[in-house]
Amino acid sequence: MLQDRKLTIDDLDIRDKQVLVRVDYNVPLHNGVIEDDNRIRATLPTLRKVLDDGGILVLISHCGRPNGRVDPSLSLAPVAKRLGELLGKHIKFVPDCIGEKAREARSKATRGDILLMENLRFHAEETDNDEDFARQLAEGADIYINEAFSTSHRAHASTVTITKFIEQAAAGYLLLHEIEIFENVLNNPNRPFVSIIGGIKVSTKIGVIENLLGVCDEILIGGAMACTFFESLGIMAGSSLCEHDQMDTARRILEKAGATEPKTGQLLLPLDAIVTDKISPDGKRVIASFDSIPEGMTVVDIGPDTIARFRKQIENAQTIIMNGPLGVFEIEQFSHGTREIFKMLVERAESGANVVIGGGDSAYAARKYGFDTHMTHVSTGGGASLKFLEGKPLPAVEALTEKS
Repeated sequence: MLQDRKLTIDDLDIRDKQVLVRVDYNVPLHNGVIEDDNRIRATLPTLRKVLDDGGILVLISHCGRPNGRVDPSLSLAPVAKRLGELLGKHIKFVPDCIGEKAREARSKATRGDILLMENLRFHAEETDNDEDFARQLAEGADIYINEAFSTSHRAHASTVTITKFIEQAAAGYLLLHEIEIFENVLNNPNRPFVSIIGGIKVSTKIGVIENLLGVCDEILIGGAMACTFFESLGIMAGSSLCEHDQMDTARRILEKAGATEPKTGQLLLPLDAIVTDKISPDGKRVIASFDSIPEGMTVVDIGPDTIARFRKQIENAQTIIMNGPLGVFEIEQFSHGTREIFKMLVERAESGANVVIGGGDSAYAARKYGFDTHMTHVSTGGGASLKFLEGKPLPAVEALTEKS
């Protein structure tokens, strides 16, 4: 367990210390309005712990992809306002994360103060993992806490190199909780253990699928990635996206899973699909068997036979991971399959099964349809959860201080 080998927030003497917390407030913003504050809310227990213990709280985060340039539409100023509302406290927003203004604000901060620094990624040095940038971020901090599970798969200045310049680098409550959830799922699953893997590209999920083949009882495949698997078996999928450079990999995975045809093996492919002539709200919606998808038509959802087939695998599962949607859920008429699978997962969770949604688009879909509060856990990290499910270490977690 992470808390057995790495320093955690509960190991720290925080009183009168400046505590630098790397959060992930990469929230959706539209005209300065936060459309989903879930990631902000998820950090509140750690922030309250620092304040209750008499610390000085300095928060650093990125937002969006400004590519090293100042972009006012990606400013964290609206986050400071919302965070203040949630905590019921004043948040001092600092218009840069390094430089004279940042140093001055941090040097004047006293016990109970909360500072939110401007977007880290307004500086290209953040994603370049620049050592001098990390040193400037660390300046004045007594303690570093990583509370950003969703960025922990990336070796950036604020997640990895910064730990070189602060003696104590610890895990926050959100990071601990996320790691514990995924460790339990992979190491101690109740069975049957079923994974549902969707999304567009096989290439982004190869490591996950191969690792889960050694852990799961069944893996259900949906989304456009299914088309690459089918074409590797010589079954054409109309005009759907296919990663032709992944054919050999897809074939190797199917052979490893004993799935030499769509209806056999540990890895289950869809039986049918919803196809369309164009991916838009006014596109046609046609049901087609996966072995007879018309030329010029594109797969946008799983079909009714696939939904029924997947239900048989899900209805008795005691552990379920879902990573990636099963269709173009953003368009209502192509969202049916994803929603139906979510309904099944709610049923299982309410029956006591451990149901984990692996972040990213699948977490967004769960929140969009109001299913998120019914699951055992909805991860805050898409890329980080993928990395963990691949069985690979997270650089930012490994960089934390070892327990003596």
